[in-house]
Amino acid sequence: MEKDERLTSLFADAEAAMRALRKPGTGQLSDAAEVSFAPDGDRIAFSGTLLDRLEGSFPTRICTTDVASGETRVLTFGPNTDRLPKFSPDGARIAFLSDRARAGDFQLYLLDPHTGSARATPRVEGWVEYLHWSPDGKRILLGVAGHGADISGGQGAVTSNQTATGTATWMPRVETGDETYRWRRLWVYDLASETVRCVSSHEVNVWEASWCGPDAVAAVVSPGPGEGLWYTATLERIELTSGVRRSLYKPADQLGWPSASPSGKHVAVVDAFCSDRWVVAGELRIIDAASGAVERVATNGVDISCTEWRSDSVLLLAGHRGFETVVAIYDLESRTFTETWTSRETTTAGFHATVSGGGASRDCAVVGEGFRHAPELAVIRNGEYKVVRSLDPEYALTAHYLGEIETLTWNARDGLEIQGYLLKPESAQTPHPVVTLVHGGPVANHRPRWLGRSLPIVLLLARGYAVFLPNPRGSSGRGQAFARKVLADCGGEEMHDHLSGLDHLVATGRADPKRLGVTGVSHGGYMTSWIITQDGRFAAAVPTAPVTNFFTEHLISNIPDFVRVFLQDSLTNTSGRYFTRSPIMFAHRVKTPTLNVCGLLDRCTPPEEAVQFHNALLENGVTSVLVSYPEEGHGVRKMPAMFDYAARLVAWFERFMPARANGTPIQ
Repeated sequence: MEKDERLTSLFADAEAAMRALRKPGTGQLSDAAEVSFAPDGDRIAFSGTLLDRLEGSFPTRICTTDVASGETRVLTFGPNTDRLPKFSPDGARIAFLSDRARAGDFQLYLLDPHTGSARATPRVEGWVEYLHWSPDGKRILLGVAGHGADISGGQGAVTSNQTATGTATWMPRVETGDETYRWRRLWVYDLASETVRCVSSHEVNVWEASWCGPDAVAAVVSPGPGEGLWYTATLERIELTSGVRRSLYKPADQLGWPSASPSGKHVAVVDAFCSDRWVVAGELRIIDAASGAVERVATNGVDISCTEWRSDSVLLLAGHRGFETVVAIYDLESRTFTETWTSRETTTAGFHATVSGGGASRDCAVVGEGFRHAPELAVIRNGEYKVVRSLDPEYALTAHYLGEIETLTWNARDGLEIQGYLLKPESAQTPHPVVTLVHGGPVANHRPRWLGRSLPIVLLLARGYAVFLPNPRGSSGRGQAFARKVLADCGGEEMHDHLSGLDHLVATGRADPKRLGVTGVSHGGYMTSWIITQDGRFAAAVPTAPVTNFFTEHLISNIPDFVRVFLQDSLTNTSGRYFTRSPIMFAHRVKTPTLNVCGLLDRCTPPEEAVQFHNALLENGVTSVLVSYPEEGHGVRKMPAMFDYAARLVAWFERFMPARANGTPIQ
């Protein structure tokens, strides 16, 4: 493998695909996220991706689109990143976050959506992760992370800058066990006085919060700031004036998406068995804030991933059910759950399904996307999905590599029905060389995402490979009982769900049994490393950001609680699952050529995980290469490193399982 991939055709292909998808330097918007529907329903504010060059991360700008005409305006111009716009309750202002003053140091700004003028608010001590307008529009709640706090795994799992002024490059990293700087606090900005103040106790770490009436918040909290403590966080009501805290709900598993009705009488939250902060999908709970009574809402099999109150009795929801993305309304007065829109072909942007409502109506705005279409701003009214503005520079140039899309079901070895997708290349060649892409989590899912989010998939399809996207037990969208089947069984039956899916593809003539590859990121990296220690059918493997040794993962990652929760075992049990489910302990069985990939800044699956597996493979005579990216965290997310990563991944599969039997790749 080349040490420098920049002169290879695959690197050029990756760069060309991104240029076609993103149109850098042209002023074209190429993506959208974080929508906010204006109260009168006439405008959508969103974070729009606008690239000047193919370098670094993907900066966003605050944009608005007129629902009637589709006319779109870019209202901010950085530098760095402007994100998370939210209309005020009267629609007169947009609050947003920006790190224009210093990269990574997000602060609150206010924007006039008509003139485009923006002004900074007073700085807070830390960087702002999220914001919420008070129901009366007079204050803004800010979730503030201390400088040095870790970013969640789904966002990259790196450590934020520890000071607002930066440090010299030569200075050592000092760890004392004191993580005071990592605490997450709540602040409130008052529009009338133009002042900010910290409103949460120094005894509680607030992961996520929303207003709960005019003078309180509902917050997901833990007694300390360590990332692993999120797994045992609880829901509390906190009075802003007195600081009095009252427990509202202690979950069986993990919590996400707290929101309260405008009066603060009811609090909605999602209780779910899940892997990562900000990646929560599960069961809906509605709690009476006064009595603490908990209602377990039946959601017709939908794993809820978004809650937003439209009035004191109407709750807007979104989530997943099997192959479907679902938008729904729950009416507290009638106790009815009504699905307003479902789709198997279109999903929403983000980790999970998200929506934004407008005013007291049941209409909502989304960023829709699919395997065959790029992100688009859309509204859902009376159950009808209407595209307002497509953000599709030249997706057709890339999408034409995609042939047939199959939604698949098959029976696992214990009879459980498993679902997934098979993306076939345009080539009519069958059976196909197939690369299995294992999703992360493990509690996450594959769904009809825009292929522009995955250069490896685009290049694999272009080179004649089919891509298999299984949703094994443990995945979201099949209910909590299905998700919990991975509990205490990481690498167990979920592994056989992947293998039985491949058996199905081979038996039906879709897959060539001699040209099967496997790859994945995070838990997908773990499963890639693990599966090749247990089964010899794979011609090539590319684990990225993997866990390979649960002992070291527990001791050197920032999420030891993840290991404890999912293995349901103890570090001191040397013959337990820490040993029996660690790929490193079975590396002597591997015959599959393996490309190990890691980011040197990764906090949740540290680079040492990939390093030790690579060295173990070499010691056992297995073809192995280790690629470490010095400026990446959890996954490869910046340009041009992502071009290099996509090129190396595809080159590895072309080397050991070429798309044509004679070894000539399809151009």
